[in-house]
Amino acid sequence: MQKLIAIVVAALLAAVTSAAAQTFPSRPITMVVPYPAGGVTDTLARLLAERMKVVLGQTVIVENVGGAGGSVGAGRVARAAADGYTVLLGNSETHVLNAVAQSLPYDVVADFAPVALLPAYPFLLVSKNAVPAKNLKELIAWIKANPDKVTQGTVGIGTVQHLCGFAMQKAIGARWQFVPYRGGAPAMQDLLGGQFDIMCTASGSFLPLVRNGQIRAYAITTKARAASAPDIPTVDEAGLPGLYFSTWNAFWAPKGTPAAAIAKLNAAAKEAMADPTVRKRITDLALEMPASDQLAPEALGALQKADIEKWWPMMKEAGIKPPR
Repeated sequence: MQKLIAIVVAALLAAVTSAAAQTFPSRPITMVVPYPAGGVTDTLARLLAERMKVVLGQTVIVENVGGAGGSVGAGRVARAAADGYTVLLGNSETHVLNAVAQSLPYDVVADFAPVALLPAYPFLLVSKNAVPAKNLKELIAWIKANPDKVTQGTVGIGTVQHLCGFAMQKAIGARWQFVPYRGGAPAMQDLLGGQFDIMCTASGSFLPLVRNGQIRAYAITTKARAASAPDIPTVDEAGLPGLYFSTWNAFWAPKGTPAAAIAKLNAAAKEAMADPTVRKRITDLALEMPASDQLAPEALGALQKADIEKWWPMMKEAGIKPPR
C-alpha cells in the first residue's frame, strides 16, 4: 500500500512539474542588472528585455542592484527561487573575476545555471578633454612624464577595467592611481566632470560621448576596428599592440532552475538577438555578437571554465585579492 501511495505521489509531482514547465512563464520575469542604471550593461539589458517580453508573452522587469563590482546583484539572484522567474544579466566580471577580487557569499560556478551567452563589449581607451594628448602615443608620453599626477577611473578592483589599466601600466612601464566606482555611469560622470584623467571604458553606451566630443578616444581594445566607430584605431594601430580586452555578457539563473525554463529563456534570448532592430542597435553600440555555436547553455559553461583557467592565475600573480 505504501509503495502504491509513493508511486501515486511521484506521478502527481511529475504531472505538476510538467504542467508548470508547459505554462512557463505565467507571470513577469525579473532581470537583475548588477550595476547602476545608465551603463552599457543596463542598456543591453533593457534592449533585450523589450524584445524578450514579446517572445515570452510576459513582462520582463529590469531591476538594477549595483554594488561591490556586481556581486550584490549576483548574490541576490544566487539566493532567489530556482523557478526561472529571476535571471541575472551577469558577465565575465561577476562570474569569473569576482571570485578572486571579492569575498563572495556564493560560488560563481556551483550556485548558478548558465542560460545564454550575450553580446560582448570591447573597451575604449579614453580621457577627459583637458588631457593634452591627441593620440595614444602622445598620451603614453604624457603619462610617463606625469605618473604621480595621473588618475584612472575603474568600476572596482579586479574588474576588466582595472585589469586593462594594470596591463597598460605594464606595457608603458609606469604606475598611476586607480579610482574605483560603483558602476560605469557614475565613473563616466566624474570623467566628464574632470575628477580623473583616463579610463578603459566599455564602448557601448559611452560611444556617443566620443562622437559628441565630450571625451577623447585613443584606441579600441580589439584586433579590428568597430563598424560603428571606424575612425577609432585599434590598440595595435595606435601604439599598444596586443592590449585586447572585452567583457562577455550572459544570462544566468539560480542553480536548480528547471531545464524547461532555461530552454525557454535561452530561446527568447536567441530570438531577441536575431531581431533586425536589436542587432542594429547592438552594432551601433559597438558590441560584438556571439557566434551561433556559442549560444547554448553548455557553451556558456565551457566559456566560464576556460576564462577561470585563464584569469585566476593572472589575477593572483598581480596581487589582486578580496579587500579586508
